[in-house]
Amino acid sequence: MRLIPDMTEPAIFAVLHCAQRIWAISSIHGDVNRLNNLHTAVADKFIPGDRLLYLGNILGRGENVRTTVDVVLTFRRLILSRRNMFTHDVVILRGAQEEMWQRLLQLQFAVDPSDVLEWMLDQGIGATLDAYDSSAEDARAAIRQGPMAITHWTTKLRAAFQAAGHQEWLSSLKHAAYTREATILFVSRGIDPERPLDAQADTFWWGARAFDTVDSSYSGFDKVIRGFDPEAKGLVEKPFTISLDAGCGREGALLAACIENDGTVLDLIEV
Repeated sequence: MRLIPDMTEPAIFAVLHCAQRIWAISSIHGDVNRLNNLHTAVADKFIPGDRLLYLGNILGRGENVRTTVDVVLTFRRLILSRRNMFTHDVVILRGAQEEMWQRLLQLQFAVDPSDVLEWMLDQGIGATLDAYDSSAEDARAAIRQGPMAITHWTTKLRAAFQAAGHQEWLSSLKHAAYTREATILFVSRGIDPERPLDAQADTFWWGARAFDTVDSSYSGFDKVIRGFDPEAKGLVEKPFTISLDAGCGREGALLAACIENDGTVLDLIEV
């Protein structure tokens, strides 16, 4: 019995229709220069029947976070302008950085906002704060003043994010994606093989250890593919999983893999 939700178009999941090949891009983490070079290479190799998938973590760590989001959106439009391409043929997943950002915008509701902030800063959220006209010190100052000041600060931060035109993009991100034939499942970081797809919750963003335990077909999928590896080991293929992350934004390369509908890696671009 399949563990995928019984829904034609699930709201938090993307379905890749009639995909012959899928170009999957690993975590970017604000490294816009590598992203521009990667886009150029992908555009040259993109053919009819191809689909494009970003595996999350567009935000965070790098020095050009806001520009990186704009470049992703621009390339999305470029690919969708090609013949016989539809909006569902380009998918962007929510990574840990985007999940943290969404939660940061609601920091006033946290039980211990100071601990939450410091943990997020350790994970690289500071670069995104800087990108949208704020800073870690602004956040700490608001926390010291109490809930009303935090609310004022998050309202200002949200306004800057909306002014950049990025709130709609954030709201549209998918938690996971799979091919219509249910041959490949794409996630940002992790999957718990003991849970159905619609019960993964935060495992998509924090379940790296669970991902490493996948030693048989998850819900009938040929492969589960992720775009963030805490150890940044590059392309790692196992019988039922593929990990695709060489540490972009962490002094490593950015990867894009061209993957056939059955999970076979046909090509790899590294910049």
